[in-house]
Amino acid sequence: MNLPCRFRLVVLVAATALTAAAKFEVQPDRESGVYGIGDTVIWTVDWIGENPAPAAARYAFKAGGETTVDVGELSPADLPATLTSTFGSPNAMLLQIKWDAGEEERHSEGGAVAAPDRIRPAEPLPDDFDTFWAEKIALLESVPMAPGLKPKDVGVDGVDYHLVAMDHVFGSQIHGQVARPTEGETFPALLRVQWAGVYGLKPEWVTERAKAGWLALNILPHDLPIDQPEEFYQEQADGPLKHYFTQGNTDRETSYFLRMYLSCYRAVEYLKTRPDWDGRTIVVTGVSQGGQQAFVTAGLHPDVTAAMALVPAGADFNGVDIGRAAGFPYWRGMAESEDQAAVSEAGRYYDIVNFASRITCPILVGNSLKDLTCPPAGIFAAFNQVQGPREMVILPDAGHQAEGDNQQAYWDRVEQTWLPALLAGGRPPVAGW
Repeated sequence: MNLPCRFRLVVLVAATALTAAAKFEVQPDRESGVYGIGDTVIWTVDWIGENPAPAAARYAFKAGGETTVDVGELSPADLPATLTSTFGSPNAMLLQIKWDAGEEERHSEGGAVAAPDRIRPAEPLPDDFDTFWAEKIALLESVPMAPGLKPKDVGVDGVDYHLVAMDHVFGSQIHGQVARPTEGETFPALLRVQWAGVYGLKPEWVTERAKAGWLALNILPHDLPIDQPEEFYQEQADGPLKHYFTQGNTDRETSYFLRMYLSCYRAVEYLKTRPDWDGRTIVVTGVSQGGQQAFVTAGLHPDVTAAMALVPAGADFNGVDIGRAAGFPYWRGMAESEDQAAVSEAGRYYDIVNFASRITCPILVGNSLKDLTCPPAGIFAAFNQVQGPREMVILPDAGHQAEGDNQQAYWDRVEQTWLPALLAGGRPPVAGW
């Protein structure tokens, strides 16, 4: 199968030493995990580890990570087992194995995809999508930024570090940290946005970038101080911010993500006001929920120079309507039945698929074929809407969290190619550009 050159297929050799735990290993017959329409995938399933294989296991093939197309059982006598599936349309396929380990049910996955460049969005862009977000940006701009900086010694030589706070919509504030090299006058800017959860920010998330020559800004997705004890964040996570990602999701005007998305826009605006910004380069980067915000920031703000997103969340809010798994923030899966229609409609204004069609800057995306948290089909759909130069690193043996080096190919492109080019004031060498 020949894919357009904008897709960079990264072949990762499966490593049986990813974890010491005994488990099923599931592998398609192509190391790339990429197939064509009509292709049959030959899957190998085997048990690895010192413990004996379970007496019984259950397997299911799930098109788009959601629609079950075949099921069966496996016994130790079947191993190693060979299973097959055939692609009839552009889509991702998940082969999931489940088994009982005492009172706990465990699972392993394998992933593949057919014609990834032809996977389309689950639904059309809302007619008033741009109008809605233009109104929200106008609301943001009606609130003076009033940035405040507080210097803090974090023990890193050659770096100036500050806590930063800005006024924001709905009477809230944006909290973050910013660092820059002590020596020098102007620098390219890098905005780091954060994955899901309620936690503080670590100084090294900006100081390491500052040591490399960046004006680095890192913001928290919540209206919270960034440097409190762990117990503080746990209380918030158990209390007012429990399931924050579904709060207000029956109305586009009240979603928790409204404030979060506008925070990203304001962060770019803040970087532009700084006299130590070089006036050319603003890069946004994030993982999971941070990748979601990276898509949004690049889609909303025309001054973003480049974006990088690993396993971005927020794609395919309504993918379940066409049989595709919708991952984080799980709006449809967690909504009450009477709220489904309202949640579905509100989700259209927060789905990264719709922001992607507004992205014209270069973007690098890492997509894990075994990801259950941010299923790959929706990410392909979003990526295919990008209007600017784009590069995808397909991670065939990875899930949402890295195990061993199975997401390293993405980070190699970030650290060895994209960031050095951007730091030097150039454009990243997007594969196929």
